[in-house]
Amino acid sequence: MKKIVPLFVMLLFVLSSEVLADKTAVTLAGPESVAAGTEVTITVNVRHKGNNAFHYTNWVVVKADGVEIARWDFKASGRPEDQNFSREVKHTVAKAVEITAQGNCNIHGSKGPAVLKIAVR
Repeated sequence: MKKIVPLFVMLLFVLSSEVLADKTAVTLAGPESVAAGTEVTITVNVRHKGNNAFHYTNWVVVKADGVEIARWDFKASGRPEDQNFSREVKHTVAKAVEITAQGNCNIHGSKGPAVLKIAVR
């Protein structure tokens, strides 16, 4: 029993260490400009090294000019399908808009927001 506890603690450390894992990073793909009133599809690409019951992306949020337009929450029993995954968001662009997206690792946090600016022509 005495050997099991240190091994378990070491295993938890290794699973959550920066060597094997990192902060959640997000990138956005979508048009740079559209006609006013156009519905666009924005692809949210999420990358996070590590996806197990102890260490995973626990949320991803997308905002248009600071207003939340999409959110995905995850938990240990309902983790993202892989270390790298994508989601799509539809948004109607009435005026120039700044889309931001950010994801969060339940242990290490976030690499910060991704930004996509869509102009109206």
